[in-house]
Amino acid sequence: MSTAEFEAAGLYDPTAANARDRLALLEWLASRGITIEQMQRAHRDGSLTYLAGGLALEPAAGLRLAEVAALVGMSPERVEEVRFAAGLPPVDPDAPLFSPEDSRGFTTFVAAAQLFGEQPVRRFARVMGSSLARIAEAALSLFRVHVEESFVAAGTGELALAQANLGAIEMLSTLPQSLTGLLHGHLEAAMRRLHGRADTGTFAIGFIDLVGFTPLSSQLSTSELAALVERFEDTAHDVVTARDGRVVKLIGDEVMFVVVDPSAACDIALTLVERLCCDSTAIPRGGIAYGEMLLRGGDYYGPIVNLAARIAELAVPNELLVTPEVAARARNPGLRFEAAGRRLAKGFHAPVALMTLERG
Repeated sequence: MSTAEFEAAGLYDPTAANARDRLALLEWLASRGITIEQMQRAHRDGSLTYLAGGLALEPAAGLRLAEVAALVGMSPERVEEVRFAAGLPPVDPDAPLFSPEDSRGFTTFVAAAQLFGEQPVRRFARVMGSSLARIAEAALSLFRVHVEESFVAAGTGELALAQANLGAIEMLSTLPQSLTGLLHGHLEAAMRRLHGRADTGTFAIGFIDLVGFTPLSSQLSTSELAALVERFEDTAHDVVTARDGRVVKLIGDEVMFVVVDPSAACDIALTLVERLCCDSTAIPRGGIAYGEMLLRGGDYYGPIVNLAARIAELAVPNELLVTPEVAARARNPGLRFEAAGRRLAKGFHAPVALMTLERG
């Protein structure tokens, strides 16, 4: 492709300040077999520097919806149902978006539905899809925040950014192999945590949040808010994981965690408060309850979960409130519990007895 062709296609302006770098980008894209038409579409969308990376995600031998459906012996409608269950929107039936490897996932879904039932497997697919969507967005954020922003700030050109984007995409292609080992590790941990349990189990459940986060977030810049959230999430992850617990979810300024041992739950909560209270921008507080709860899709439900969340809301800054059941089962001389009276938690008809938790 010539410079004249790029100019005629509206991709290149020889008088522009970045003309030299733009020409280098276009020539690099052309050397990778990318057509003028593909460049034009990306240019209109403002995604020219992401074009090579995006195309690297497309299957080499693209199959249409009907073709991949025939490959696995399913109807196109059935394939769409499986994709929809995993959180993916409908596709253009004429677009070659599938690879032969995609057939494995559809075949596995059918086999799993025969073993576990259609609806339970759909719910499991939703959990997988939600988790993978978060991983995908986190991967894009990782590149844009830690690579793209620094490139733009330093005035690095389009070609360097496009090459870095492609390199990041190629690195992500190794992610499935990494996930296999991580999945095995998490399966072992889950089997240990849920040993002998079906859809219910008895656990200690805790909530820690940051008092004053909402008004504070309106005063901070985007970068300052991101730094605060990252400190909170990093601390929660490290403290909970080190004590054989599991972070169930992080919701902005709140972490929900679960652990088998109530003593470990108390240590987790205390350590989080001790580490987070040093940050004067927001003050932690929390609540812990212990009892039987329902397990569904990797999440926990029931009155005990609701109680832990509500008593966390009752706590004052730097205070940890626990139920008497937690205090009775947390057999650790390094912990001290004091009666905190009976308090009415939101959503509960009668006041509940509570205790404060401190280091012994």
